Amino acid sequence: MNFYAVKAMYFHEMHRAIRTVFQSFLSPVITTILYFVVFGSAIGSRMEEISVVSYGSFIVPGLIMLTVMVQSTSNASFAIFFPKFTGAFNEILSAPVSSFDIVLSYVGAAASKSIIIGLIIFITSNFFVTISLAHPLWMIFYLIITCFSFSMFGFIIGLFAKNFEHLQFIPLLILTPLIFLGGSFYSLDMLPQFWQLVSLINPIVYLISGFRWAFFGFSDVSILISFIVSLVFFLSCFFIIWLIFYTGYKIRN
Repeated sequence: MNFYAVKAMYFHEMHRAIRTVFQSFLSPVITTILYFVVFGSAIGSRMEEISVVSYGSFIVPGLIMLTVMVQSTSNASFAIFFPKFTGAFNEILSAPVSSFDIVLSYVGAAASKSIIIGLIIFITSNFFVTISLAHPLWMIFYLIITCFSFSMFGFIIGLFAKNFEHLQFIPLLILTPLIFLGGSFYSLDMLPQFWQLVSLINPIVYLISGFRWAFFGFSDVSILISFIVSLVFFLSCFFIIWLIFYTGYKIRN
């Protein structure tokens, strides 16, 4: 591994986030406040507790997952697409760096930004609701694996995208509906039996369920299954990226 190359590419991406600090970090905080005003206060005050947890507290894990999934995908896809669009990516490929260095730099930077955003939302949430952490280490695990998984997912999108419209196509048309249908703001028990079974096809259900279990000690699905699905999704994204670099498909065009 070329440590200096990884460091240069990583901090280049992190500096871009600092230059756009409002879009990168302040915007999620404002969005979080609006979510709590609408869902936590306006709607939550009229809803019963879910497994002895207030609705305002219940939506915190889902809100964090919603934000980091979208941010990870968006940041990673744009980070790798823009150098391809300008032709700078060819220079990176010709430099003495391995494919692992490239992936580690871009994916690591996108995941780091999402982790920071997730922690900011967690801290902001404490000003509105009381939050307990039943399993802090598992919370950190699910936050990290989710950020890295969706950063790799975004990296794949960025490699396949042919224009800027393609960068928005999958996140808006596919990812966002799956996140909302993944139990971000409700328990699967609240759905009719048929839709509960349909929801179990959605892999995001298991990520959100495992993350919520780390907060409150209960989940919609088995924590073991959540862990396995989360790991499979992470390894699947990693394998696809490895296959792309191994075959050279979509690397230079």
